[in-house]
Amino acid sequence: MGQTNNTLLDTIKKRRSIRIFKKEKVPEYILMDIVDCGRLAPTARNLQPWKFVIITKASTLEKIADVTDHGKFLAQAPCGILVFCEDTKYYLEDGCAATENILIAACAYGLGSCWIAGDKKPYTKKICEIVKAPDGWKLVSIIALGYPAEDPYPSKKSLDEVLLWENW
Repeated sequence: MGQTNNTLLDTIKKRRSIRIFKKEKVPEYILMDIVDCGRLAPTARNLQPWKFVIITKASTLEKIADVTDHGKFLAQAPCGILVFCEDTKYYLEDGCAATENILIAACAYGLGSCWIAGDKKPYTKKICEIVKAPDGWKLVSIIALGYPAEDPYPSKKSLDEVLLWENW
């Protein structure tokens, strides 16, 4: 039987979307390590088409939150991370893999996070303007990040409800 890293599996299983944060700042070394985990995500043809923008300035977080439809809580977060990818064939898959790595790494540090939609949303152009993203880059996701001030545990479907073997 194979060995598992129970700490990693426990982190994946406990991660939840957090929308209410403490005001406490996240240390820079933690933010850098979390983004480092994002950059190590799998990527089609090893293109690594991403750039990550860390935002800690409250006024910028507020501007971004204001243009979103379901991400207004970003204005109260001490930090946000924007995941951008070059407009390559698999930019969305690559950017989503990087985003998930960031979410799991944040949880491992005891941080809360919430993935706010980016790609295909009408507000992405405005956010690109706010952070001065160059042409040819796609906003894949916005991540609100900070120390959690809530502990939600929404119900999840059971494994029996979602697992199929061999065919439908």
